[in-house]
Amino acid sequence: MHGLISLLTASTWERINNCQLMTAKDQGIEKGRTVAIDSTVTESDIKPPCDSDLLASSVKEICRLLERGQTLTATPLYEYTHHNRAVKDAARKCIYAGKEERHQHYKKLLQLTRKSRKVLIEATVTLANARQQGQCLLADDADKWQADVDHLLPLVDAIVSQTERRVFKGEKVPAQEKVVSLYEPHTDIIVKDRRQVQYGHKLNLVQGKSRLILDLVIEEGNPADSDQFIPMMERQKEIYGRVPRQTSGDGGYACRANLEKAKAMGISDVAFNKKRGLEVEEMTKSQYVYKTLFRFRAGIEAGISWLKRCFGLSRCHCKGSERFDSHCWLSVVCYNLVILARHPAPS
Repeated sequence: MHGLISLLTASTWERINNCQLMTAKDQGIEKGRTVAIDSTVTESDIKPPCDSDLLASSVKEICRLLERGQTLTATPLYEYTHHNRAVKDAARKCIYAGKEERHQHYKKLLQLTRKSRKVLIEATVTLANARQQGQCLLADDADKWQADVDHLLPLVDAIVSQTERRVFKGEKVPAQEKVVSLYEPHTDIIVKDRRQVQYGHKLNLVQGKSRLILDLVIEEGNPADSDQFIPMMERQKEIYGRVPRQTSGDGGYACRANLEKAKAMGISDVAFNKKRGLEVEEMTKSQYVYKTLFRFRAGIEAGISWLKRCFGLSRCHCKGSERFDSHCWLSVVCYNLVILARHPAPS
């Protein structure tokens, strides 16, 4: 069942969700006139990254590819040395050693990683020559092997570079330049306020009065919430053919530019739970409307909590960015199905 589900792309699940919304609209359950917007993070299935672990994983994956490469011909055309035990020992010592000793262990890790990388590159040349001479057994297997090599080497180079910069040069490597996992390289580093760092992707969600999730956007990187407010409202116009009449958002979305653009789009009331220099009279018709929307916004917090606890949105155990996106949309579709089932059938 999971294999079949993973065949559906995120765009397919999004279209399914839009069909749910149109059904809810026809039945008078949700018209998209009053919405709340908030962001959260879905984590990738990785452990917190560490330079020593990343280097050890690099050597392990290189050795796996070298082992696979030997099976592409009737007899192995090259030899290589497994450094897994030495790498694992050095990686463990990096964690527990003092600063000076740690540098020595990192130097050993880098040396073994570069040595293994060099052997892999030489193996690609050897197998390419063998393939030209017709010695490779299966062309498809050789193509897949070469594709895996081409995918791995840039990641290994990035890990080596960031380790040298951080450990030996004392640089603070920007988050967008870091590789945090060999197996889920699409993973972003997400820092929200002063909370714990998370590794995954930031999501922006829109919820209606019926508690249905009206929209989901999976962001790349860690963009500011304020930059996503207007694009999310424009997406509401694409879904319903018009913008919402009222919207409520977290304080991260609050800024004067967003308020002015939202008003220009035709949104009557825009309530941010943190004013950030904005007056209530500028955002909504009255204090009463602002307080109503302020309380309404709390509902999306409960919805996100339920999505994470019961529908798998807290952590994605699928591999790859495409399956990550599909997993998030599947969680939303299942959540909306339960919400629709709880509404009485139209008479």
